[in-house]
Amino acid sequence: MRHLLTVAGRVPRASAIALVPSPAAARNEALDVRGEEGWLSLLTPHILPLTDMQITNLPTPALLLDLDRLEANLARMAQRARALRVALRPHIKTHKCVEIAERQRALGASGITVSTLYEGQVFAQHGFDDLTWAFPVPLTRLPQAQTVAQGARLGLVADTPDTVAALERFGHPFHVWLKVDCGYHRAGVDPCAEWSLELARTLHDSRVLRFAGILSHSGHAYHARSRAEMAAAAEEERRIMTAFAARLREAGIHVPQVSVGSTPAMSVVERLDGVDEARPGNYAFYDYTQTVLGSCAVTDCAVTVLASVVSSQPGARHSIVDAGALALSKDTGPEHGPHRTMGEIFEDYDRGRLRADAHLISLSQEHGVVSARLPVGEQVRVLPNHSCLTAACFDEYHVVRGHEVVGRWKIWRGR
Repeated sequence: MRHLLTVAGRVPRASAIALVPSPAAARNEALDVRGEEGWLSLLTPHILPLTDMQITNLPTPALLLDLDRLEANLARMAQRARALRVALRPHIKTHKCVEIAERQRALGASGITVSTLYEGQVFAQHGFDDLTWAFPVPLTRLPQAQTVAQGARLGLVADTPDTVAALERFGHPFHVWLKVDCGYHRAGVDPCAEWSLELARTLHDSRVLRFAGILSHSGHAYHARSRAEMAAAAEEERRIMTAFAARLREAGIHVPQVSVGSTPAMSVVERLDGVDEARPGNYAFYDYTQTVLGSCAVTDCAVTVLASVVSSQPGARHSIVDAGALALSKDTGPEHGPHRTMGEIFEDYDRGRLRADAHLISLSQEHGVVSARLPVGEQVRVLPNHSCLTAACFDEYHVVRGHEVVGRWKIWRGR
């Protein structure tokens, strides 16, 4: 059997796609199976033959990636970063996909941000040599981090004296960012506290570690009720970070870089004076939460889950689809949306119209409960609440243009 292969750079139309056996097919060829109609068809149900290149032929649930929308989103944020005069270091936790990261790099990304060490390992192996692991470093992972750092510039994140002391004892010259709380109150040092300045000094004066700068995440922008509130959160982040950097410099501490970012903040921020780089991630796909916040339009959302109605009982007011928590996650969506939802259903995907009469109201592991009785066999296209978590539920994207499937891209998920 022959399968779709995607290549680095812009994915061509179906007529120009190169054909090779997929890695999954190559692995299964070594098994004791009796032809494509036997066990092989059960072992690899996700492999897409060339004769089935339409969305409607995909087994469900399937993760669909709209290539045109993806490329438009990537280009728009790259242009926005240039206009704001900051480097763009996209957070690839959203997509965990080499093909997408290559497109971001081609558009000028200065490096990438990762959320797990596994992501760092994979992307370093694929030629990405400037990485920031934007998570307070677990001390149990220092040996593996050292291995990655031997082949790429790996920035670690710390926000406690204990972590910095442990990094110094370990002895590797890691690049270390000091995480700063800019209003989200999840992690990070208090920029007004005296001990925060002293911790920065410890990093700056270390004979082992290399002080990379100060880093923040404006996650509180997700709590905004309007674009004006998002803009206020973005400005608060910029103001706090540049003031802290100035305070450190006045104390004789050189601050190499100031790094900020979240997709809502980057969507509305008016200026980033004093900031060196931004690290948004969700902008590659967007999702229902971002549409409610006002970061994007529904027609900008690039990732959806294709699901099938599998149960619809007479007299019931609901139906069941085969996309549950392990396809959509249990993210409860925007705080200030029009209704509680576990996923919105498209009425007209191309026009960006969502159904008013049906949405996901409950998720079990594999079951998705829809708030209307839909006919068994109907396929629905679901806009997830949180595309980052949704992508992490799947092994691959079915890359589409319109209703045509033009490729399959691996999702490198792991810890």
